[in-house]
Amino acid sequence: MSKTIGIINGSLRKNSFSGSIADYVKNNAPEGYAFKIIDIGKLPLYNQDYDGEDLNEYTVFRNEVKNLDAVLFITPEHNRSIPAALKNALDIGSRPYGENVWSGKPGAVISQSPGGIGGFGANHHLRQVLAFLNVLTLAQPEAYIGSFHTLIDENGEINNEGTKEFLNGFLAAFAAWIEKLS
Repeated sequence: MSKTIGIINGSLRKNSFSGSIADYVKNNAPEGYAFKIIDIGKLPLYNQDYDGEDLNEYTVFRNEVKNLDAVLFITPEHNRSIPAALKNALDIGSRPYGENVWSGKPGAVISQSPGGIGGFGANHHLRQVLAFLNVLTLAQPEAYIGSFHTLIDENGEINNEGTKEFLNGFLAAFAAWIEKLS
């Protein structure tokens, strides 16, 4: 039976670099795994006042995450941290208190940027939040992909063989991590 892994893309931008990675991952899933992109772009800002209400967007999102076997976060770096939309999705999934849908799920992080350090700040800020949310995050290999704009073609598809090899190895390690935790 196939395991379903959610991809949370931290970028809302059309044709984003994170989206290019998400597309590659989705199309190159290890055997026995299916990757599904979870849309966070239409989630209203988290507000604790909604915790007692059945806000449809929150409910649908939380149920989607609950049904996943694991989660892969792919994110750009915004001001040396994670994008606001990604933090919002993490907050929505972790509330109301005691109903954290992220808890106990295997996870992994890929960060990218046009800069040379590959979203290092975002990667580590995200890992800090994931640790608190009890996401069992793959420690090694780490994935920071710098100068990403040089690794794709005009259609946003990864055309660098070294990057493809790296991502394939990362996905294999993530699959092994998921199996270890299952």
